[in-house]
Amino acid sequence: QVQLAESGGGLVQAGGSLRLSCAASGSIFSLNAMGWYRQAPGKQRELVAQISSGGSPTYADFVRGRFTTARDNAKNTLYLQMNSLKPEDTAVYYCAIHNYDGTYVRTYWGQGTQVTVSS
Repeated sequence: QVQLAESGGGLVQAGGSLRLSCAASGSIFSLNAMGWYRQAPGKQRELVAQISSGGSPTYADFVRGRFTTARDNAKNTLYLQMNSLKPEDTAVYYCAIHNYDGTYVRTYWGQGTQVTVSS
């Protein structure tokens, strides 16, 4: 089992910045990927950014150049720096870890943190 705890959401004006954190604990395998997803009301959950335990981050087109993700493997913590926020970035942001045990990938989710961007 893996537990994920997000923090850092809130209300910000358009053009502002927020930093999300996600602390992971439990049985974290050395081969894994961690990612940020978001879900706006009435929409499907979508991938925002992802980074593997030893790789470079990838971003969705709609955040590239504005958001940056990084991970601290020693602390099992994932970060998302969000700059130049837009009202359309308003959503619940979820952290996830895709844990690979050599045979299967098991995904765990955090509880989510609300990000609201006012115009």
